[in-house]
Amino acid sequence: MDLYFSPLACSMATRIALYEAGADATFLEVDPKTKHVRQDNADFFAINPLGLVPTLRTDDGEILTENAAILQYVANRFSDTGISASSERERTRLHQWLCFIGTELHKALFINLLDSKAPAEVHAYTLKKSLSRLDYLNTYLEGREFLLDHFTVADAYLVTVLNWSRATPQIDFANWPNVKDYLSRLRKRPSITRALTEEAALFQAEQERHKAA
Repeated sequence: MDLYFSPLACSMATRIALYEAGADATFLEVDPKTKHVRQDNADFFAINPLGLVPTLRTDDGEILTENAAILQYVANRFSDTGISASSERERTRLHQWLCFIGTELHKALFINLLDSKAPAEVHAYTLKKSLSRLDYLNTYLEGREFLLDHFTVADAYLVTVLNWSRATPQIDFANWPNVKDYLSRLRKRPSITRALTEEAALFQAEQERHKAA
């Protein structure tokens, strides 16, 4: 399978899931500004008309989009590795957390804060409206190692999104100690350490290319 990604974007969650599963995949880097695939300079819009990562091409050539859907596909494809749900009840909880991360944290909170062109008023309004989501997550994580009873693709997504706090100084996880501990602990997980190290280097290279352009 082929994973189209951009460094440190939400597509990193799928990279983590694939590493966790020990799965083989080809990783194709998409430049977020030019929307070209770096390996062959292909027009990424021809693959995904929205130009968004992650995009996954399955082994049979089907194109999948949307982070939560791709993560569920990977979880189901490699369910024997433990990254999926182990029961129907747990599967519902997994879906719940993927939706929460995607809507309440990814889109409602971090995307607005990461938008350097957004007015300060937008950032202030976002913080006022959305920090309750971190309160909720902090309460839930008390005494828990993972979102479910074991590591799943939802944790891969949550770590990816929480990692963006490095670029959002408005969010200090000292105010949410359970979230802070969760992120610190999972960053040491081999699959996550590997993904973060590789994508951080690619992100730095990407920034240097754009400065030189």
